[in-house]
This record gives sequence, C-alpha cells and structure tokens, in this order.
Amino acid sequence: MKRADDFEKRRQHLKDLTEEELEQRFWELAEKIVNPMIQLAYKHTSPSIERSVLLRMGFSSLEAKAIVEGAVDRNLLGKGAGHLVYRLAKEKNMEIREAGLKLADGEMWDEVVRIFRGGEK
Repeated sequence: MKRADDFEKRRQHLKDLTEEELEQRFWELAEKIVNPMIQLAYKHTSPSIERSVLLRMGFSSLEAKAIVEGAVDRNLLGKGAGHLVYRLAKEKNMEIREAGLKLADGEMWDEVVRIFRGGEK
C-alpha cells in the first residue's frame, strides 16, 4: 500500500512565509502547547514535589516526609510545605530548621492552620 503524498496540500498555509515568520509561528505554537502544562505545574503540587523542596531546605527525607504528611492531613499541601515551614518560623521568630523540626515532630500544627486559615498572608 502506497501512502498518498499530501505534503504540498498540507503546507499551503505556510508556503509563503519567510524563514523568520516560520520561526515565529513555531514558537507561537510551541508556547500554545506548553502553557497549559506550565499553568498546571504552577497551580498544583504533589507530596513528592513538596518533599523535594524540603530536602533542598536541608531537612532529611524522614523529616520531610513527616512535614508533608502533616500538611496533607490538614489539607494545606497546596500552600507549599516549604512555605508552611517558612511562615511558621517567621511568625514565631524561629529558625527555619527549628520550625520544620517542630512540625516533623507533630508540634505547632495548630499555629500553621491559624496562620494559613486565619485570613493572614
């Protein structure tokens, strides 16, 4: 079976474009394809992403796991686990590491809930 060659037909809308116009068209289409993925990544997170953030903040994998589980249990993961730790530390005038360890030990979650659900930014 021979495939019908329809290249000339399919390229009609592009044949009069210059090299620069073709390149511009390419990048416009590429942006159109990628933008929904960027928006999805910007607006959503996952436990593994949040554990990764905490690891980069210097917490061990066990500490990060405990913090993320606490955030999930309180429906706060969307705020960002690192953000939870940072805001707690800022509110309570603590070191970030100290605040994270408190959360990993199951302490101070009421404060985090108050900070994020109490209307404060």
